Amino acid sequence: MSSQPPDAADLLRSLRPLMPSTFWSFHARYDRAFLEYSRIHLGSVTAARRLVNGTFLLLATVWPRLEHEPDAGARVWAMFKERVHGELAAQGRSPDVRETMAFARAIRAAAEPLLRSFRDSFQAEHGHEIGELEEGLGLYRAMTRLSERQFDIIVLRDALDFSTRDTALIVGISEATVRSVRRTARHRLAAAMGYSTAGISDNDQE
Repeated sequence: MSSQPPDAADLLRSLRPLMPSTFWSFHARYDRAFLEYSRIHLGSVTAARRLVNGTFLLLATVWPRLEHEPDAGARVWAMFKERVHGELAAQGRSPDVRETMAFARAIRAAAEPLLRSFRDSFQAEHGHEIGELEEGLGLYRAMTRLSERQFDIIVLRDALDFSTRDTALIVGISEATVRSVRRTARHRLAAAMGYSTAGISDNDQE
């Protein structure tokens, strides 16, 4: 009777004594971001973990070259997102359609902390509330119009609560760019919902 082939998690563990410490530092930095981002899109922790473990196995094969590249973070983030898109395509779901269930999950995950921030600013300025359903639908519609980079930054910073520094390392851009992109996205969302952008706090002091 033939034994089952090792899964990606077993293979990754077997690399522990073989890969340099720089690889495992990279793994520690990216693992949670990869897992949560793919879980939001795939809707399954199991599928997300399988994809993430496979991604790190792939990275291990090119690590000697990759670790010396100046834009390694950006390249890895782009490759990871291609793998997420590939998994969606394998399930018969198009990652390019913004009305997919996967995109809706990502929007819902990012929306609540943004809604709290916008709601607090609105109440402080006007002294009353708007309907939560109306508010939520407005934010969902506005988020579908964000650029891909703006959407990624909002998900990482506001839904997954990564710091500015970690978001910059994950996406492979500068901290200043993360702040600028997030500020632009938040103001764009607030304006689309009819809020005064002057009352929207950036809340980004890391």
